[in-house]
Amino acid sequence: MDITSGQVMQARLPSGLDTFSFHKTPVLVVENFWSAEERAQFREAMDRANWNQLQDSSYLRQDFPNSGNWAKAEIAPPQGRLLLSRLELPCIQQYVESFPNIIRRHLGFSYYSYGAGDCLLLHDDTDQGRPVGAKPPPLRRLALVSYFHEEWECDWGGELMLYSATGERQGGKPDLVITHCIPPKPGSLVLFTVPRFHRVSRVDQTARDHKRLSIAGWFMTEHA
Repeated sequence: MDITSGQVMQARLPSGLDTFSFHKTPVLVVENFWSAEERAQFREAMDRANWNQLQDSSYLRQDFPNSGNWAKAEIAPPQGRLLLSRLELPCIQQYVESFPNIIRRHLGFSYYSYGAGDCLLLHDDTDQGRPVGAKPPPLRRLALVSYFHEEWECDWGGELMLYSATGERQGGKPDLVITHCIPPKPGSLVLFTVPRFHRVSRVDQTARDHKRLSIAGWFMTEHA
């Protein structure tokens, strides 16, 4: 789902989010954001989706080598509308609109499925994608991950790891410390500001046939 939006509408607020600000707290985790019924609706849509595996995408393989063979799929319009209706949060709007000289707002989200052996290597989302023609891609401002599997055990791995740079450098790369280790709890929502180093830890073989099912993507801005 890749949508251009002229504005972000007002929201039906989950409890406690009316005063949240990404300028003060750059990482937001909301547990039980999605009901069991909503998760089931998304999983049914995922069953009907057309999935593309990592090994079938040459540019993703280059960006994330040795990451298993996770899969990605487009979100159909009915589920896209449900997703956007639940993400109409003032904290998102306030942060996105705080950047000057915006000419367009963009949203880009997809389904993701991670099985045993799959992971996502360390990156900070500053790779803004591939430009279309002479037009540069929009700038990523907020990253989102939300989980829709029915169950997940701690032994199965798949945690979202967030990092902060210490200011020192090791071998030309920033020295990082872990700030958050977020398990993929069913129904939870995670949002964080970009850039921010993060990775998805490898799903353990003990997960067997269980899949880490998520929606992930960005709120983005375009500038003249």
